[in-house]
Amino acid sequence: MGKVFNITADCKPELHYMVNIDSRLKKIKELIDKGEYFAINRARQYGKTTTLRGLSRFLQKEYLVADMDFQTFGDAKFKNENVFSMAFARVFIRVLKRKEDTFSERMKEIIRDMEEILRRKDESFELQELFEYISDICGAATAPVVLIIDEADSATNNQVFLDFLSQLRAYYIDRDQTPAFRSVILAGVYDIRNLKLKIRPGDSHRRNSPWNIAVKFDVDMSFSKEDIAGMLREYEADWNTGMDIQKIAGNLYAYTSGYPVLVSALCKIMDEELPASERYPDKKSAWTQKGLLEAVRILLSEKNTLFESMINKLSDYPQLKSMVKTMLFTGQSILYNPDNEGIDMAVMFGFACVTDNTVRIANRIFETRLYNLFLSELGEGKEDLYKESLKDKDGFVENGILSMKRVLEKFIVHFHDIYGDCNGDFLEEDGRKYFLLYLRPIINGTGNYYIEARTRNLRRTDVIVDYNGVQYIIEMKIWHGEEYHRRGEEQLAGYLEDYHQKQGYLISFNFNKNKKPGIREVRIKDKTIIEAVI
Repeated sequence: MGKVFNITADCKPELHYMVNIDSRLKKIKELIDKGEYFAINRARQYGKTTTLRGLSRFLQKEYLVADMDFQTFGDAKFKNENVFSMAFARVFIRVLKRKEDTFSERMKEIIRDMEEILRRKDESFELQELFEYISDICGAATAPVVLIIDEADSATNNQVFLDFLSQLRAYYIDRDQTPAFRSVILAGVYDIRNLKLKIRPGDSHRRNSPWNIAVKFDVDMSFSKEDIAGMLREYEADWNTGMDIQKIAGNLYAYTSGYPVLVSALCKIMDEELPASERYPDKKSAWTQKGLLEAVRILLSEKNTLFESMINKLSDYPQLKSMVKTMLFTGQSILYNPDNEGIDMAVMFGFACVTDNTVRIANRIFETRLYNLFLSELGEGKEDLYKESLKDKDGFVENGILSMKRVLEKFIVHFHDIYGDCNGDFLEEDGRKYFLLYLRPIINGTGNYYIEARTRNLRRTDVIVDYNGVQYIIEMKIWHGEEYHRRGEEQLAGYLEDYHQKQGYLISFNFNKNKKPGIREVRIKDKTIIEAVI
């Protein structure tokens, strides 16, 4: 069996199509060469374990690597110092023995002594003695020893874990006087400086000393367009689909912003799910723009641990949920503030990022999933509009083609029937929500939509709808006078040019009492704009 795209556990080069990560391994090695103590903190399924295992192989010629995973310890191993120390020693010895042929006689002797302690199940063996043995091993090793701990934030007994971190810190600081690890790498979702978020309030007095020595880790672990193209070239060499590698790589990046598991998930759908289906009989038809849009639709309709984790965090942190709603529906910019817990959580858990000191949702996939969540909640209180949309649904599609003009015509009628008496302030804030709420049942199951980040602001939002492989560019804006409106038409025409479209749609939410609701067509050069005045 050949290679596959992987979305569970770590990627293995011999089994999986994967991005070449040599360049980032070299950057991480630079930190190790300097003897740094640092934390690799990224969101779930962001390639941490794949990177750490690749790093272990990358370092083995120059270093003796002790790579461990605290998740394999289980809760019971953090019961007390003795239990933890015995568990740590057992795993530490096992991983070092992979390079037993390089051991000095003194190192072999130390390890035999530790194995005897383990055999006797010595109940007096605790952290201090553990670190004394570790120091002896580091001093006797024929190569510098590097400690890597994956899932370092999975420890559940805070006292034992914090005591371990404190000892680790002390030995690292004194490494010029006492042999110790050359470099220490702790990996997990939570930065060690944020572990206080997992600690009981009564443990606040323990939070300070263990984590004030880690240097900043700023190696980019997301996939670039070039990274994705390299992976696709390997796939194409095996399957000869005839895909446009640069175009597919660019679109994969556009939807995922390089979030590793999302890239692999879309590729896996195009490779395994689409071929042999009614619309995509083979891999050649699947690895196209239409195939990618179908893969996006499928991914957004799935339940998976990544999406579930994101939704759970919104429930856990109401401040975070409120901030995300503000970002999505009002277009307001959220300035980055590392002391704001909601922002800190969104960035740490990976569904928001910081660009030019402004917080934004990390990628189109997450953004659309969040829109769908909030729209479903909004729909619970706006059943009339939702019901009208469901009733109208079948009249908008003919031979698989969606008539966006008809959608807008019906939306105007229902909007004015249901919300015509509402005040302007209410409409200005919520009008865009209502269109998306009306649109979603119409395209659900066949199409998808996303909000164009470049044009989202308080006055303007562009929605891109993908339906059966056809794209519809819809600009939504608040009416701010004739001159502003004309400029908006010209901007939309330019935007259509960027998307290689001849026709676009403009929804104006106009709160003037003398407005004339309805539909009209405007020609700007070779572009047709269908305008709906609400």
